Amino acid sequence: MKLSELQNLDVENIGGWPAPVKGLAIAFLCAAILGLGWYLDWSNQIAALDEAERKEAELLDSLRFKQQKAANLEALKEQLAEIKTSFGDMLRRLPKKAEVAALLTDISQQGLGAGLEFELFKPGAEQPKDFYVELPIQIRVTGNYHQFGQFVSGVADLSRIVTQQDIKITNQQRKQVLVMETTAKTYRYMDAEEEAAVQTQKAK
Repeated sequence: MKLSELQNLDVENIGGWPAPVKGLAIAFLCAAILGLGWYLDWSNQIAALDEAERKEAELLDSLRFKQQKAANLEALKEQLAEIKTSFGDMLRRLPKKAEVAALLTDISQQGLGAGLEFELFKPGAEQPKDFYVELPIQIRVTGNYHQFGQFVSGVADLSRIVTQQDIKITNQQRKQVLVMETTAKTYRYMDAEEEAAVQTQKAK
């Protein structure tokens, strides 16, 4: 078929076109319809399918995670029970407000029992925390290394929780003795009234 014949095709008389031209026109029309269908419908469906597959993968990951948690549920319950027991034991080791004075006496007795001489034993201001109160005590004693060790060990063995921080040992040349300075911290359980006051203060 010549180019001149293609140029002379009558659009209003498609039935009179040569068979090869009709075939090409039909093929082009089908391709256009398929392309339009892809653009208007199929592409959206494929995008929706991709999104559904992505969500399916996320749900499967979530399901596997939950299955693992469910499989470990009994072990987690046992751990929680152990934590509660341990936490309860620690709370019982916190003195009540009326017991703090006796605890301070116990701490000083440990120093005297170790043969130390107190230069300073000064309880500081109480510092409220979440559910307990922290009481720092500045301590300065004189003695030797063995006595210091005995004192620190004795305080650690008390039935109540007492920690010692910022321990510093120096040699006092004038008296030819060793001086130990430390901040002992003891803790007491906060009663309901004190805890409510702290929560109210935080809310403000």
